[in-house]
Amino acid sequence: MQVPVFVTVIIAIAVGLLCLAVGAVAGYQRRKAAAEREIGSAEEEARRIINDAIKSAESKKREATVEAKEEILKARGEFDKEVKDRRNEIQRQENRLNSKEENLDRKLENLERKEENVTARIAQLEREKVELDGLKNSQLELLERISGLTTEEAKRYLIEQLEDDVTHEQALKLKEIQARYKEEAETYAREQIALAIQRCAADHVAEATVSVVPLPNDEMKGRIIGREGRNIRTLETMTGVDLIIDDTPEAITVSCFDPVRREIARLALEKLILDGRIHPTRIEEMVEKAKREVDATIRAEGERAVFETNVHGLNPELVKLLGRQHYRTSFGQNVLNHSIEVAQLAGLLAAEIGVNVAEAKRAGLLHDLGKSIDHEVEGSHVQIGVELARKYRESENVIHAIEAHHGDVEAKTIVACLVQAADAISAARPGARKENVEYYIKRLEKLEQLTSSFAGVDKAYAIQAGREVRIMVNPEAIPEDKMVLLAREIAKKIEDELEYPGQIKVNLIRETKAIEYAK
Repeated sequence: MQVPVFVTVIIAIAVGLLCLAVGAVAGYQRRKAAAEREIGSAEEEARRIINDAIKSAESKKREATVEAKEEILKARGEFDKEVKDRRNEIQRQENRLNSKEENLDRKLENLERKEENVTARIAQLEREKVELDGLKNSQLELLERISGLTTEEAKRYLIEQLEDDVTHEQALKLKEIQARYKEEAETYAREQIALAIQRCAADHVAEATVSVVPLPNDEMKGRIIGREGRNIRTLETMTGVDLIIDDTPEAITVSCFDPVRREIARLALEKLILDGRIHPTRIEEMVEKAKREVDATIRAEGERAVFETNVHGLNPELVKLLGRQHYRTSFGQNVLNHSIEVAQLAGLLAAEIGVNVAEAKRAGLLHDLGKSIDHEVEGSHVQIGVELARKYRESENVIHAIEAHHGDVEAKTIVACLVQAADAISAARPGARKENVEYYIKRLEKLEQLTSSFAGVDKAYAIQAGREVRIMVNPEAIPEDKMVLLAREIAKKIEDELEYPGQIKVNLIRETKAIEYAK
């Protein structure tokens, strides 16, 4: 019998479903078994981890406990040590305090004993004082009877003796101070030069200490100053002058008391203006060139003076020093022209009286030689001139004429007298110097009045054109020890109250005469 198709299909479907259900049940059982195995291993791993954690925690707990115990022991040891140290320190302080207390007790006992001794000594001294007062009074009475002087008279006598001693000591001290000042000559000389320049602050001083350099335009002022002032600073450093740049249009003022340095600066500045290239290197070149030109001019002027006066055989250095006088003025009078004029006048006077004309001219030409370097060397121009003439082996007559031309020493030769006369004639002729006659006379009169105002001064004479004041003092009023002090006081008062060029020599003269007749 043939089975129907749909039955076959149904059976097949049923068998398929049955197989599927059996397969599903079998898979479920396998997965369940695998899951149970995994869960079991996971639980074992968890138990192992927990056991490890417990063991690690217990180990760390034991380590922490041990460390804590060690820290506690260490801290306790440090605390015990600190307590011990503090106890020792307190014990030492107690020992020191006890020692100090013992020392104070001993000192107090010593002071008490000393106080008792002092009290006893004071009482003894009081008794001795009473005895000494009695002895003193008796001795004074005895001395008054022996000396014939009262106590007040004796005091006055002792005071006078003391004043004399003090005056002598003061004079010696003053000499010592002056000697010390001579050792500081350079600083003192510079101060005196500066003071002299300030005191001569008149028109002729301005003309003799400044030079004016014209400029093509005012723009040139900025170029001369330079960036940050380096050009003007270089020029001032190289030449030793002051450049005054003010509101004056198209002009710069060169200021310096040394005429040679001022001339070098003026020439260098003019060359820089003409050249147009103004910088430190070019400035140094122009300054050196200006120095060479000034040196050449100095030599030429010295040779001119020698040629005009017909004085030959001079040392080349002396000729150069004469040439420097070309840039030197005295009261507005050119010193070189003045020296030439004195030489010619001295030669004419010598010829008239039959004296050595060549020697007179030579002395006249060299008489103001010291003015060539009086800004650089300490001392008056007379002293400097004498030293220079002696250095370059001039004759003794010429040296003496230089030394005596202002009366510093007495003129002992006819040539020296001729140089004095020629110097006075050249300086006194009309127009030679800018100081007028009225001012000159008033200055000399004031000088004589000031010096005559001191106690003990009999007469005072201003000589050597006011360069020296000769003072005669009363020998009874002014002892010899007070001469130095009086001279210093007079010089100080002249410095404070008078205005004068150069320096003034204060010459005190004290003469004691004793006259007796033999019968």
